[in-house]
Amino acid sequence: MSFFRGRRLRRTEVIRRMVRETELRPQDLIHPFFVVEDANVQDRTPIASMPGQFQLGLEALVAEVRQAWTLGLQAVMLFGVPRHKDEYGTQAYAREGIVQQAVTRIKEAVPDIMVITDVCLCEYTSHGHCGMISEGRVENDPTLQLLAQTALSHARAGADMVAPSDMMDGRVQAIRRSLDAEGFGHLPIMSYAVKYASAFYGPFREAAQSAPSFGDRKSYQMDPANALEALREAEADVQEGADMLMVKPALPYLDVLYRLKDRFNCPLAAYHVSGEYALIKAAGEKGWIDERQVALESLTSIKRAGASCILTYFAREAVEWMQEY
Repeated sequence: MSFFRGRRLRRTEVIRRMVRETELRPQDLIHPFFVVEDANVQDRTPIASMPGQFQLGLEALVAEVRQAWTLGLQAVMLFGVPRHKDEYGTQAYAREGIVQQAVTRIKEAVPDIMVITDVCLCEYTSHGHCGMISEGRVENDPTLQLLAQTALSHARAGADMVAPSDMMDGRVQAIRRSLDAEGFGHLPIMSYAVKYASAFYGPFREAAQSAPSFGDRKSYQMDPANALEALREAEADVQEGADMLMVKPALPYLDVLYRLKDRFNCPLAAYHVSGEYALIKAAGEKGWIDERQVALESLTSIKRAGASCILTYFAREAVEWMQEY
C-alpha cells in the first residue's frame, strides 16, 4: 500500500519551482517614498531607523523612481513632508504642495509608472493628527471635506490612484463623490480599510515627521485585538466605492488579510510597514538572520495570505534578489 511522500516533489530546485503555489513577482510590489519640501532638490537624507531609506528632494525622488522603473517595479506610493504645517493641514491640498509637485514631476519623467498618493493630514497638521481638532478631540465629519480636497488635488496633479489612510468614517464616499464630480470617475481608490493602532509605525513617523504632538491615534485606528471589526470596516469601504482594500501592518495581521480575501471579491493590498522592515534590517546587520531570505519569505507569506500587491521598503532589493535566482 502506497502512502503520501511529500519529499518526492521537493528533491530538486526545478521540481520545487514547478509545483510552487505562490510566486512573488516585481509587479506585486509597491515602493513607498518620502519627498521633502524643505530640502535641496538633490538631497538624499538617510532615515536612521530605516537603513537604506531616505527623505528625498524632488530631483532625488525622480531619480529613485526612474531607477525603480528600470529594475521592473511598476508602482510607487508617495508621502509628503511639507515645509509649513498648520492646524488645518493646508499643504495637504495646496495646488503646489510637495506631493502635487512630486506627482507631476514623476509623470513627466516616467509616464508609465503608477503613482499612488497617500491621502491623509497627519504629515501636514501642526498637531500631527489625521483630522481636525476640536477641544482636544479629532473630529470626523469636518475632516472629510479636507480629505476629499486632498485627493482631488492629487488627481489634478496626475496621480493614478489615491489611498486614504486617515481612518475617518465615511472618507471613501466623500473622496469618491468629489472625484466623480470633477471628472475623475476613472481614478481608483485604494482604501486603508483595516489600519491598526500599531506599535510597528515608529520609524515611519520619524521619516514622515508625523508623530502626534499629544495623545495617540487609538480613537480612529483599530484595536490590534479585533478581527471582526476589520470585516465591518472593509464592508463599509466597499459600499462607499473603494476599488482596493488595504490591511496595515501586514505580518502581524495575516489572519485578517486571509479573512478579507475569503470575504470580498476585490483586490487586496498589504503594507509591510516601517517597523517590520526595520526589525529585519537590524537583525540582518547583526548577522542574526539572513536578511534576504527572511525578507523574501515574509513578502511571500503576505502574498500567500491573499495580497494582490504589497507595499514594502524592500521592493527594490526584493526585485534584485529575484533576478539572482
